[in-house]
Amino acid sequence: MQISYFKKKNLPDKPGVYFFLKGKEILYIGKATSLRDRIKSYFSKDLIETRGPLLVDMVFKANKIDWQVTDSVLEAIILEANLIKKHQPKYNTKEKSDKSFNYVCITSEDLPKVMIVRGTHVKHRVFDKVYGPFTNGLQLREAMKIIRKIFPFLDEKSKNYLEFYKQINLAPDIVGKRSFLKEEQSDGEGETLRRQYLQNIRNIKLFFEGKKKRILQNLKKEMKAYAKNREFERAGEIKRQIFALQHINDVALMKYPYPASPYVGGGAEGGGGKIEAYDIAHMGGKNMVGVMTVVENGETEKSEYKKFKIRTQLNTNDTGALAEVLERRLVHTEWTYPNLIVVDGGMAQINAVKAILSRATLDIPVVSVVKDERHKPKAILGDKKFGFKYKREILLGNSEAHRFAIAYHKKIRARNFLK
Repeated sequence: MQISYFKKKNLPDKPGVYFFLKGKEILYIGKATSLRDRIKSYFSKDLIETRGPLLVDMVFKANKIDWQVTDSVLEAIILEANLIKKHQPKYNTKEKSDKSFNYVCITSEDLPKVMIVRGTHVKHRVFDKVYGPFTNGLQLREAMKIIRKIFPFLDEKSKNYLEFYKQINLAPDIVGKRSFLKEEQSDGEGETLRRQYLQNIRNIKLFFEGKKKRILQNLKKEMKAYAKNREFERAGEIKRQIFALQHINDVALMKYPYPASPYVGGGAEGGGGKIEAYDIAHMGGKNMVGVMTVVENGETEKSEYKKFKIRTQLNTNDTGALAEVLERRLVHTEWTYPNLIVVDGGMAQINAVKAILSRATLDIPVVSVVKDERHKPKAILGDKKFGFKYKREILLGNSEAHRFAIAYHKKIRARNFLK
């Protein structure tokens, strides 16, 4: 597709979802805070650097662009997820493993919880409803904050009534009452709260199914019924929900218009924005350990952190220990390969990692974080392109690796001391 095709299109400066097509086949679906600006970005000269060769190939093959305007960025995020799930576009499913995506899951409890769950964990639990995949974890968390202000819900951290209201920044409207979360609650006020909460859950489900109009119709009927029964407080609450739905305040979502770390590097499996950081810890060569931490799309993924007891090094050979860790990590082909590797140290550490990757015929870029005398980062060595574009993620991964390695080393040292 040529830029001349784009220039002929009168694209709106509004949020929505866009489609790249080849004939009738949908190649790629994306969301945008501004459809005009977002689609224009696919014709920039640095597309291969910012999004990678996969999407360059997609733009080359596409011969048509279509779009669907939404009332808000929040609704664009939800619509994108629904359409990707429905159509499974070739270049969306290739761009990133669905195990790395986030899903919004609703539990099958008497008082259901609404939570964000990683793709790797969704299949291991039974949920009432699962919505997704969502490609940008940071943006999804901001989106859930907005939804929660409209329709308060419990999540996995909610333990009791008071905690629930603290989480949603609302003062409890019943003081001194027993928790409405307790199963034995039977008074009328508690049952009213239950019904209202379950109605919130039904509305959340409808919202994630793209049925905002139906929610508004239902709420308006409820508001009139409560007003007719002179239950003005409840009618006022529903009026607030109606206004919030019609004027969704999603400014916070503008901070994360696209994934924090888009496609990084070529040749690695899994696609898009996974960084693995490594560090070694010991005291004079004793109790030597290594760790791996993971940053994906700008977020730490602590469930994917790994620990390694060093087996082959009996002295202070940090590069030898690092090589051992990499060799042992690469044996686990079930762990999705990263798009960038970060090590602590200098060129010696970079070269040690590159040698291991070369033997494994893997083309994964490597950078290192050099520290000053106070152990503060002073430079990033290796591929300058990655060091500049992903400085925040690189330093985050390196900091986490150092913290994780020291904690593991202390634990092993204390355990051996007691023997």
